[in-house]
Amino acid sequence: MAVRIRMKRMGRKHRPFFRICAMDARTPRDGKVLEELGYYDPMVPETDARAILNGERIEYWLSVGAQPTEKVKILIKKYGKNGTHLKQQAEALERLRNARHNRQMPPLPPYVTAQPSVESTSGTA
Repeated sequence: MAVRIRMKRMGRKHRPFFRICAMDARTPRDGKVLEELGYYDPMVPETDARAILNGERIEYWLSVGAQPTEKVKILIKKYGKNGTHLKQQAEALERLRNARHNRQMPPLPPYVTAQPSVESTSGTA
C-alpha cells in the first residue's frame, strides 16, 4: 500500500481547515485516514501559528516510506520535529494565547453607563 501524508479538507465554505493525515494514496481527499498527524488552519492571523504537527509520528511515517505532498513537505520542513521555524511558532502561539487572555473590552457607547445604577428598594410608599 502506498501511503501519502496529505491534507484533508475540513471546515465549511469560505472557512477552510485542514488535517494533516497519513492516507492510502488511492483514497479520496476527504476519505478514510490511517492516522491524523496534525492540523493546518490558514485563517489564523499569526502565520507561524497556523500549523501544529506531531513530529514524532511524521518521522515514523516517513521512515516506513510514506511520501508527503508538496505543501505538506513545506510544512514538515518548517514545523516538523527539527523544523526551521519552531522558535517563531512558539512565539506566535504565545502571542495568540496572551491576546485571548488580555482581550480588551470594546468601548461602551456614550449612552450606556459604565456601572449600573442601583435603586434602593426600602419598601416605603
